[in-house]
Amino acid sequence: MALKIVRASGEALTAGVETHVIDGVPVPITVPAKTVADCFKHRNKIGIDVAVEALRDFMKSRPRPDLNAIYRYAQLDRVQSVIRPYLEAMT
Repeated sequence: MALKIVRASGEALTAGVETHVIDGVPVPITVPAKTVADCFKHRNKIGIDVAVEALRDFMKSRPRPDLNAIYRYAQLDRVQSVIRPYLEAMT
């Protein structure tokens, strides 16, 4: 699989990023809800099936998934109208 680089700026770049220290090195990692929203934002590059699978995994892996967080990040990524039907179908 080829590596594709996408650019982001402002709050779309910084929102939902936590810094974890791994082997003494600070590493920025996005929270799962932001990752799902980003998958829907880049669905034309990665495929809608990948975005839907990310949402399914998010819904399964949490005892109580925070749908408000996904919607908040979807608003930042301007994909709330795209992700809404999938959220409604899975709840």
